[in-house]
Amino acid sequence: QAVPAGSHVRLNLQTGEREAKLPDRESGESHTREERRRKRYGHAKHWVGWAVDVDADSFTSEELKKALAKMKESEKAERKVSFLFLKQCTVRKKFRPIEQLKEEFEKLNMKIETDYEIMVKLISKFNSSASTLDEKVAALYDLEYYVHQV
Repeated sequence: QAVPAGSHVRLNLQTGEREAKLPDRESGESHTREERRRKRYGHAKHWVGWAVDVDADSFTSEELKKALAKMKESEKAERKVSFLFLKQCTVRKKFRPIEQLKEEFEKLNMKIETDYEIMVKLISKFNSSASTLDEKVAALYDLEYYVHQV
């Protein structure tokens, strides 16, 4: 059910009903659209149930079309978020985190290195004065392979 703009809306947890309250008017008469609507419904300061009788003239067709478009957009966004969440959950079921894999391989006395760690070692080998020319060339070839992947 439509309620006037600026209304306060809440869910009554005791009754399970949605309630709307028109905001308190601070001072004087105003000729805004909201004030005209407020007069039509009465200047209620108490919470009323959702069953508000709305005139057909209170909302233009353009306002209703815009509201419907926003509802459709939000529904699409919600569907997209839930799809991405489901997809993420299925991916997490298939794969394990790298930290867990490293721990399991350490138990098998195998050390797994990431590409970054290997590249750091190759760069230090290339910069080392103790490395021979052949070792430096091999380090550059290997480094080229890893950089190409990135």
